[in-house]
Amino acid sequence: MTSPTTATAPAQDPAERMLRFHQPEKVLRHLRNAPDEATLAALFGLDPVGYRTYLDRFEERNRAAAAALAAEPGTAARLAGLPFRPGEHVVAVGESTTADRLSWFEILRHLLPEGVRCTNLAVSGSTTAQALANVPLLAFQRPDWVMCMLGANDVQRLDGVPLVAAAETRRALRALRDLTVRRAGARWIWLTPTGVDPRRVAQYVHFQRAGLGWAGADLDAVAELLLAEPEPTIDTRAAAHGHVEEDGVHLTPAGQQRVAAAVLEALGPGLVRPEDLPGPAGPRP
Repeated sequence: MTSPTTATAPAQDPAERMLRFHQPEKVLRHLRNAPDEATLAALFGLDPVGYRTYLDRFEERNRAAAAALAAEPGTAARLAGLPFRPGEHVVAVGESTTADRLSWFEILRHLLPEGVRCTNLAVSGSTTAQALANVPLLAFQRPDWVMCMLGANDVQRLDGVPLVAAAETRRALRALRDLTVRRAGARWIWLTPTGVDPRRVAQYVHFQRAGLGWAGADLDAVAELLLAEPEPTIDTRAAAHGHVEEDGVHLTPAGQQRVAAAVLEALGPGLVRPEDLPGPAGPRP
């Protein structure tokens, strides 16, 4: 993978960046006394009003991004061809690219037909093994569709050594799919990890201190694995090319909008039909 020419994103304030990529409520949801909004706000050094203001702004930006996509030529036909139907539940599984409060999935939810329910289970920093451990939670959601973008954290390198072996990534991804389909009867859609800017990754001070890095070839290997699976795979690499934040890894809001556009282009019109996808026959359990 060649180093992209990266678009420069506007500077973010620290609270906005933390809130974009971290949702502690997802990790703490299992507690008997789940944290309320005031408690969550305090974790970010905010009062409840300030916390809610940030969340509302994120939502406004997602709606605006969705409206911009909807206005583009050809989008109406793509939206009409999407396989998601009112009454169905679409669940996203992934890491920070999907957990981002300005993510492609948060934009997509505003473009789907009324009555389609969306749940974002992505957790920043998640590996495939961690996602696999959450299969009971995923199956409990009873998804009709799962959109899965994982693998980028598996190929992180610590002092040059990959955190997860390629064979284990392959096993975990396939097990995640197989167990979820078996338990919930869901239809499955893969998304490849987006690329990185190796130059920015190498220069980012926090990665330098931790000895962390990413190699484009490793991410490409995950993408090729997914493209060989029988389910539909949306290749996000070209869409996100050059649209990363200063760390060289996370997408800018513009990059997220481009990935959302790639999802629409790949899934519609009529490119993916439920009856054409691998999955259990007959009614869902």
